[in-house]
Amino acid sequence: MCRHLGYLGPPVPLSRLLLDPPHALVTQAWAPRDMRGGGTINADGFGVGWWPPGAAEPVRYRSAMPIWTDAALPSLAAATRSGAVLAAVRSATVGLPVVETAAAPFTDGRWLFSHNGVVRGWPSAVAGLAGDLPVEDLLTMDAPTDSATLWALLRARLRAGEPAPKAVAALVADVAAAAPGSRLNLLLTDGTQLIATAHGHALSVHPGRGSVLIGSEPLDASPAWQPVPDGHLVVATASALEMTPTL
Repeated sequence: MCRHLGYLGPPVPLSRLLLDPPHALVTQAWAPRDMRGGGTINADGFGVGWWPPGAAEPVRYRSAMPIWTDAALPSLAAATRSGAVLAAVRSATVGLPVVETAAAPFTDGRWLFSHNGVVRGWPSAVAGLAGDLPVEDLLTMDAPTDSATLWALLRARLRAGEPAPKAVAALVADVAAAAPGSRLNLLLTDGTQLIATAHGHALSVHPGRGSVLIGSEPLDASPAWQPVPDGHLVVATASALEMTPTL
């Protein structure tokens, strides 16, 4: 059911988030601690997006391979620094394709997006919601998956000018009503704020001095990690953090 993380703060090497900590994302890929019945490992691809200094839009690197098999990643992650990062490892829902384009983060302009979970009864359960999308959006989805469908639905709200926190919370409410039992941990960033939901899956936050980390699982044993209660929305910047109920 995937693992993801987001970071805002002073620029750090990507390796500090993906590879170096004792329970970094690469470890969560093969030894997750809190999948809550949603699979056992996350070996169906990975991705990372980040903002280079001064850039208006993020750079993205994705692969259909397990993150621990990518021989290029350690040197890339050690040499690349950023103050805004979103990364994910994927555990594909049975029957859905294992391809690079199905791996988060999904992107559009300045946005990066990840989904940790499953939409129950996809695609029929959300056909009504997707029916309001422009046909071009449906024809150009990254992959025929529930996560890509969620991104198409959220992207439409963002393009219509809906504030990001409101768009994320409303999407979770709509999909939860249309597809009961879905797991909808969403993570969205534009490089200045992180918006995340805990809905059926684990999520933790680590506020720091001028930084914030949000992850499916803590990266280390620091007591600063705080679990996010289920059914809550997190809105964070490098200097502020707010949690509110979503439903």
